[in-house]
Amino acid sequence: MRAVQVTEFGGPEVLEIREVADPIPGPGEVLVEVAAADVMFLDTRLRSGWGTEYFKVQPPYVPGGAIAGVISAVGPEVEQSWLGKRVGAQTAASGVGGGLPIGGYAEKALAKVDTLAEVPDALSFQQAVALTHDGKTSLAVMDRVALRPGEWVLITAAGGGLGTLLTQFARAAGAHVIAAARGRAKLELASRLGAEVVVDYSEPGWADKAREAAGGAGVDVVLDGAGGELGAAATAALADGGRFLGYGSAAGDFAAVDHDALAERGIEVIGLFDITSAETDWRALSSRALAAVAGGEVEVVIGQTFPLEKAADAHAAIDGRAAVGRTLLAN
Repeated sequence: MRAVQVTEFGGPEVLEIREVADPIPGPGEVLVEVAAADVMFLDTRLRSGWGTEYFKVQPPYVPGGAIAGVISAVGPEVEQSWLGKRVGAQTAASGVGGGLPIGGYAEKALAKVDTLAEVPDALSFQQAVALTHDGKTSLAVMDRVALRPGEWVLITAAGGGLGTLLTQFARAAGAHVIAAARGRAKLELASRLGAEVVVDYSEPGWADKAREAAGGAGVDVVLDGAGGELGAAATAALADGGRFLGYGSAAGDFAAVDHDALAERGIEVIGLFDITSAETDWRALSSRALAAVAGGEVEVVIGQTFPLEKAADAHAAIDGRAAVGRTLLAN
């Protein structure tokens, strides 16, 4: 089969398509004929050589932690009834709060049967794979932060896959959304999805503008997908007694917030690992997300799709901050 490999750490050009052996499903695993694979920001970071102390990947390896397609083979201890089903799943090596996001950029990939989500007929494989990570994560964020009708929420990295879903779920919860992103295209998208106010965080004083938009007292909640200095700056928009939930690192790392200073203002700081406990029912969250899209409650924004052999172009789009919504590979 064909697969994309990271041949060495470096820029997008180190991604090469090669012929490799078909994977064989082991106990509790299935083989998926991949119709679409998710391309994550994390994939680009790992390809560059970042994070090897946390993610033990060494070239050559096949990147990609989420897939959608049809099951063509099952391993031992897996019911034959799975054969032929349309599914979305993280790859067998991947996992929330652990594992390695590898194996997905290929014509065939392995997944664990206990992570499979059946794809409703109303959804495409592209929609399903775009929800594999973002769907369940967005709902876990929403459940944890417990937005109330009338609250003001600032969402950073609002033009990304997760940000676009959070904007819609926050509006559905009755909140007033302020979307922060970089560039007109992403801001126009956020407005279309229901943001009442948009701010460009490449411009000075953006956090003050967000605070003023919420009536001057500040926002009740920050949902931070940007991280880094942008995420830290977003805390200036918070009202005393607010909530800050940092789930992303689009700016390069998670936000380094001043916990003591925020505690003095009565602000609750919630981290990504606060929503990834052993009690989190990820399969139920995935099913809820798929149902919400199938029912027309929210839209999955797929900004760009590339064929497998153009994986380097997909990474370049993300590296250049040109990607809007989710970026996918399609077979």
